[in-house]
Amino acid sequence: MSNAFDRRPDDAAGSEYVAGGRPLNGWMVLAIFVGLFFIVLGANGAMTYFAVKTFSGEVIAHPYERGLAYNREIAAARAQESRDWKVDIRLAPAATGDARQIVVTLRDAAGAAITGLDLEALLVAPANLKQDIRVRLEEKGDGRYAGDAAFVAGRRDLVLSAKRAGQEVFRSQNRLDAR
Repeated sequence: MSNAFDRRPDDAAGSEYVAGGRPLNGWMVLAIFVGLFFIVLGANGAMTYFAVKTFSGEVIAHPYERGLAYNREIAAARAQESRDWKVDIRLAPAATGDARQIVVTLRDAAGAAITGLDLEALLVAPANLKQDIRVRLEEKGDGRYAGDAAFVAGRRDLVLSAKRAGQEVFRSQNRLDAR
């Protein structure tokens, strides 16, 4: 049973073929498939490029070299522990603008002030080596060292490194919540 809507009025035989259309053949299907494959490949490549460019995956600089020096780091940590130094860290508003002053007080096991050190603070931003801030702390007397740093409020790790005669004698890592 045929309906008037099944056929075009000029088509007497009832065929649904439209002249001038392009048939879909195997080569066209292959070209569409390969084209879509390259679009997905290009998008994945662009996303990979931008992901690696913005974050390398390293949380410390030179991780391979640090791994090779692991046994020396353990010996240095044991020597530091035997000295039993006490560290007090405070953040105070600095005299200039938005900067903050990092004040570190160092005492030995007997409570005497530790002086004559080259002290450096590294403010480590979470998961982004490019936002780390290195600050040299100047000796202010009586075991106090201070330096100014401008950084955004938030959580950071403060890595203190103290050297005497070029040799590192103290290292500590402290979590700061700078508001």
